[in-house]
Amino acid sequence: MFGSRKKPAEKRNTFAVIGLGNFGFTVAQELTRFGNHVIGLDTRPERVGQVAEAVSQALIVDARDDVALREAGIGDCDVALVAMGSDLEASILAAINLKTIGVPVVWAKATTKTHHRILSRLKVDRVVHPEVEMGQHIAQMLHNPLVRDYVSLGNGYHVANFKIPESLEGKSLLEVPYASEYDLRCIGVMRGTEWIGDGTTGCTLAADDLLLLLGKRADLRHFASSL
Repeated sequence: MFGSRKKPAEKRNTFAVIGLGNFGFTVAQELTRFGNHVIGLDTRPERVGQVAEAVSQALIVDARDDVALREAGIGDCDVALVAMGSDLEASILAAINLKTIGVPVVWAKATTKTHHRILSRLKVDRVVHPEVEMGQHIAQMLHNPLVRDYVSLGNGYHVANFKIPESLEGKSLLEVPYASEYDLRCIGVMRGTEWIGDGTTGCTLAADDLLLLLGKRADLRHFASSL
């Protein structure tokens, strides 16, 4: 008799999110939903109160005070995110203090190029620009409605999924010139939740299929314009 194989338990990490505005609140809430232990910190009692039911812990702490961060147990967190961007001094001091108390990975939000440069010099592991990044993401999809979504892989490469237009319905995937003309690689074709083939197979394309392609942004853009 064979026993059923148990799925390995997902690793539960501990995150600190400093600054509980719209951005910080959303990140903290989603990280908690994924099953992580999340500590939300802010100096404003009303923000801490709003997030209290959505995260593991919600504390009124000034991240400019390294002693307060230590006492709150933030030094034991696996990752910390500095989510406030409008207060440059508070953001910089929070990043310095997180590094000082030994948080292994620190991410931080930046609002300007100068802010980004300072955080980078502080050896912050990753600097994010949520408004800019989301704006670029939305603009790409508005520009070409056939681009349903895309993900950056770094080093200039992206994965994008394209809704099959009428011009490709009924054609074999092998007839689509994504590789010969645009230097793209096909990861696969999805029909609903079903994977029906990749660039090595001659599956027939249908309406609402999603074509997943890997390549550089310029090549993906030119391919999208050709559809």
